Amino acid sequence: MNEDILREMGFDPLTLADRALVTGFLRADPPETSELTFTNLYMWRQYYRPWLKTEAGCLLIIANIEGREPFGLPPICQGGQTPGDRGRALAALMGHLGRLTAGPMVCRTGAGFVEQVVDRDRYEAVLDRDQSDYVYLTAELISLSGNRFHRKKNHLNRFLKTYAHEYRPLDRELVGRVLAMQQDWCRLRDCASDQSLAGEDQAIYEALSKFGELDYTGGAIILGGKVEAFSLGEMLNPGTAVIHIEKANPDINGLYAAMNQMFAARAWAHCRFINREQDLGLEGLRAAKESYNPHHLVDKFVITPR
Repeated sequence: MNEDILREMGFDPLTLADRALVTGFLRADPPETSELTFTNLYMWRQYYRPWLKTEAGCLLIIANIEGREPFGLPPICQGGQTPGDRGRALAALMGHLGRLTAGPMVCRTGAGFVEQVVDRDRYEAVLDRDQSDYVYLTAELISLSGNRFHRKKNHLNRFLKTYAHEYRPLDRELVGRVLAMQQDWCRLRDCASDQSLAGEDQAIYEALSKFGELDYTGGAIILGGKVEAFSLGEMLNPGTAVIHIEKANPDINGLYAAMNQMFAARAWAHCRFINREQDLGLEGLRAAKESYNPHHLVDKFVITPR
């Protein structure tokens, strides 16, 4: 039903062929939120089922998740567009959403968009803390210096002293070995019985199976000839990298700390900031992200008509 209406309104489902279109808009209108990269939209497309349309110089995106109410992502506009143009694009998106649901909403909207574009007389903006992105100073993630990072540095040093290891940037030869590690990780956690883990497993497969066709960089740590940790990330905007995936064997002490530090140092030292995405309201994940002392959060809001 929704698919028929979306097509009638001129939307099309996201495919790999949309890479140049989406990337062009994002380069002209650099995002602040972690969702807005082509890699992220593509790798999660089986879950979020994004549909796209260009209208009035802007790119409109609707997530049509199975079994849930559809929602929009903030419009992405070409260079030179004014807050008024973005406001008209937001109104158009809300109008399209109104044909799909009685409760139209635009989610994962960064604070900058809210402040510059959202007319508070027409729309309500509510903070969605569980979706706010954690952003860190890259130099701090690399050096881990000072009392604030004492425990992290100890974990890293313990790993370095205990395990013979090799860090390697992701290449085609490594992709299969990374997929094998992900399969082992999922067997341990029974991903098939957990919708969120199953969705992430599918997203990782989608990203790795298109290595070289998507704009991300990866790194892996190898012990005894076996990949035991890996991470995937890309540039989000000119000063910020975003880490989409980080996985490590939890039985190897300090491996997560090592993967975090090495990927930052080897892949992203040229960036001022690293965005490590949201905590989804999960207590353990929130504690882990806060333990790395974020420089700031990129708050995200849900926008609804008043």
